[in-house]
Amino acid sequence: MKQIKIKDATIPALGFGTFQLDNTVATHMVGAAIAAGYRHIDTAQVYGNEEGVGQAIQEAAIARNEIFLTTKVHRDPLRKDKFLPSVEESLRKLKTDYVDLLLIHWPNPEVPVEEYIEQLMLAQQKGYTKYIGVSNHPINLLDRVLATGADIITNQVEYHPLINQEKLKSYLQQHNISLTAYSPIAQGKVMGNETLKSIAEKYGKNEIQVTLRWLMQQDQVLAIPRSSKEANMEANIHIFDFELTQQEIAQIDALNAQNLRVVNPAFAPDWD
Repeated sequence: MKQIKIKDATIPALGFGTFQLDNTVATHMVGAAIAAGYRHIDTAQVYGNEEGVGQAIQEAAIARNEIFLTTKVHRDPLRKDKFLPSVEESLRKLKTDYVDLLLIHWPNPEVPVEEYIEQLMLAQQKGYTKYIGVSNHPINLLDRVLATGADIITNQVEYHPLINQEKLKSYLQQHNISLTAYSPIAQGKVMGNETLKSIAEKYGKNEIQVTLRWLMQQDQVLAIPRSSKEANMEANIHIFDFELTQQEIAQIDALNAQNLRVVNPAFAPDWD
């Protein structure tokens, strides 16, 4: 498993995402993912499955400190009076004293960036999380985040071959912040893409595996594919036995011309 070193954190580059998995499925799939070799697990308050994720980690045959666990504070409890109580509730549900990474899930225009980042840093000071970061933050908001002095290690955003995130990615690299790719296979839309299919056939892989390999070969990029099926979850981790050529990477890079965004709720910020 490739590791990403960012500031003083070491994070498995390929994680297991749990979006849209209910508690029962999350317990089963996270347990299966850990058994398959995943050591980076991603959840969020709004997913409603922190209890299931926590149960799986507690029941796993490995120590808690071998798992890099991420959760995210929902946009509703970002205000000062609700922030820390929401994190404490997450820790209870996850059955752990700390998470490895705590993120702001979505910005909320009704709560100043400076207010919620102050609370995020306070959660870190209290030992509720080892590291802090954000999700779904465009450059104009990242400027405000960094102006607070917050030492964030990642911005978790939609990233896959079909979307152009070059501007944001370049900004993150300049500031020594990793990019964590959610929806890394564009919610299945990479399947059937002729470029990816052609490359996949060469290596005896599928379009999803080629996409994830493309992500793994980028500097300071992590990916958290989710799956509700064990076979797909296991296939996703079998991407470290081949390497894309520079020409193949360039072919995949060129797919971002279509700039397809699959996650764009009404409350989303103005994207870069």
